[in-house]
Amino acid sequence: WIFWLNVPLGIALIGLSLGRLAESHGPSTQLDPVAVLLVSGGAAAAIWGVIRAGDDGFTNPLALGTLGLGAILLLAFVAWERRAAEPMLPLRLFRHRTFDAAIGAGFLMMGAQYAAAFLITEYLQTVLGYSPLQAGLRFLPMTATPLVVAPLAGMLSDRIGARPLMATGLALQAAGLAWLALTATPTAAYTSLILPLLVAGIGVSMPFATVGSTVVSAVTPDDMGKASGANSTVLTFGGALGIAIVTSILAAHMQPGVDPLVTGLRPALLVAAGFASLAAIAALGVGRPQREVVREAEKRGELRLAETA
Repeated sequence: WIFWLNVPLGIALIGLSLGRLAESHGPSTQLDPVAVLLVSGGAAAAIWGVIRAGDDGFTNPLALGTLGLGAILLLAFVAWERRAAEPMLPLRLFRHRTFDAAIGAGFLMMGAQYAAAFLITEYLQTVLGYSPLQAGLRFLPMTATPLVVAPLAGMLSDRIGARPLMATGLALQAAGLAWLALTATPTAAYTSLILPLLVAGIGVSMPFATVGSTVVSAVTPDDMGKASGANSTVLTFGGALGIAIVTSILAAHMQPGVDPLVTGLRPALLVAAGFASLAAIAALGVGRPQREVVREAEKRGELRLAETA
């Protein structure tokens, strides 16, 4: 039913898109199948290697071999893109500090969010004994806040810029997850979790609406499609890697006869909070949108021409 729910929403959004969005066209480029295989294989091998290492340790030959394979494939992807006539991901995009900072912050943000969502859902059901429906309702302080905060943050970013919203929000996300790590014990009352859930939810809502727009605003219009695709891929990869890392931490804290969530929840949540803290630091590197810089440079050029005349 959670999938069927998306069908009427999708149909409604098709109508809104046709009626409210202007048509646009990017440059015509060809699919790069070699790049697709290299980056997909590298990402899959890296994530599988992290999961394998969580079960068998990072000294396990299979885990090390898979991680090494992932690194080789990703390096091969970079080398291929450097020489491709029509690269899937032009490496020139990474020359923009704002692009790097925003995409890095998004990667770490989603790693923290997906990891926390997995851990808290398991904690509410496995440790505190709530049913899936009961756990979902009690998770709303974190998951429902984007419906209210994200649109407000998006409007506010147009006035004050993305950097203060992203950095502040990610710092709040880190604080909320660290608070949860200290509060979520096997005997904790749910009421003690509401405030940290709310803080983390408000925190992730603030950059959630601004990361994507910041990424595409850091590049020229011709590169917006590729920048947006790169951002979506990096966010997904960050979430998958975040879950893989925290499950590895849980596996490393397994003890005979003891639920790993009881012994491993705190260190795993603290790692997720660490991801969010690093994301907040990365967000400090976000600058002004590229098109504003270009527009001001053009204005300065026009002014100099007028003064010369």
